Amino acid sequence: MLALSQSFIPVGSAKRMLVTGLLVVCFMIGLISLAIGGVDISLSQLVDILSYGEANSLQHAVIWEIRLPRLLLTVAVGAGLAASGAAMQAIFRNPLADPGLIGITSGAALGAIATIVLGNSLLSTFSETYGIYAVPMGAFLGCLVICALIYKLSSQGNQFTIISLLLAGIAINAIVSAFIGILTLISSDAELRDLTFWGMGSLAGNSFKMITPSLVIISVCCLFFFKMAKPLNIYLLGEQQAKHLGVNVTALKKQAFIYTALCIGASVSLTGMIGFVGFIVPHIMRLLMGPDHRYLMPASILGGAILLSLADILARTLILPSELPIGLITSAIGGPFFLVMLLKTYQSRGF
Repeated sequence: MLALSQSFIPVGSAKRMLVTGLLVVCFMIGLISLAIGGVDISLSQLVDILSYGEANSLQHAVIWEIRLPRLLLTVAVGAGLAASGAAMQAIFRNPLADPGLIGITSGAALGAIATIVLGNSLLSTFSETYGIYAVPMGAFLGCLVICALIYKLSSQGNQFTIISLLLAGIAINAIVSAFIGILTLISSDAELRDLTFWGMGSLAGNSFKMITPSLVIISVCCLFFFKMAKPLNIYLLGEQQAKHLGVNVTALKKQAFIYTALCIGASVSLTGMIGFVGFIVPHIMRLLMGPDHRYLMPASILGGAILLSLADILARTLILPSELPIGLITSAIGGPFFLVMLLKTYQSRGF
């Protein structure tokens, strides 16, 4: 069972106010993200540009062709990763669970790396057909194929248990890691550089045309995660209790897995590997909101958007005119947070 914080858990009205506050913060950080960078834009200029008023042509291009698509992708990916993390933590009934635990992200990594390394040989037709979309498509398809395999292995005998899902994920993770190692070994210097940077994560170089399919998939998945809030609340009581209360536990676990696979695949396909968002944000929001997913899920969605937006601002501004990989920023935040959690766990158990 997910451990509850011993601190004060706010009542419904206070939780709604906190969610509203997160929405306001998300909007404000979005404006800041649009305004600052290599080309600084004032608030009045930003309002002019967004309302199609008179604006400097360079600034107009910076907002509409670079920063706004990037902001929308950042918000969507942060929301999707956090919502998927909240769903996985509920399904595993463990606050340390993460979508990567069951092999979802490794499938996307295999698809992307295979496209990068084999794009001029075995997968040349695929690369020529999809052009600039080849690596995102490869990552998304790789995620779906690996997830389908894990799903098949976990659904033997019309059962879908958490243990079988975890064991299948661990086994597939190991196999996929071996294939990734082989592809890395045979890659050229240029390919090795590309796959290394893909593995560190980046939000750069995406247009409205590029991000639209992922935005639609992530938005639909987040909507379904939100609709799963009440069944997830009942599920936290235990599988047997949930069954007695009318919840189709097997279907619930399958739905959570499928939506997580689609959401992570759509996110990672465009951004590369971004770690810790799906782990940190739901845990923090659970401490603030309690375990009620009617509030925890929207709070996690907004919290993920806020965290990744802040990380993106740092990635773009810390070493101007260059840019830090955003995966390094989230790992730098998530690593110490995980260590603090680990130390607190040891202290609470008297180690």
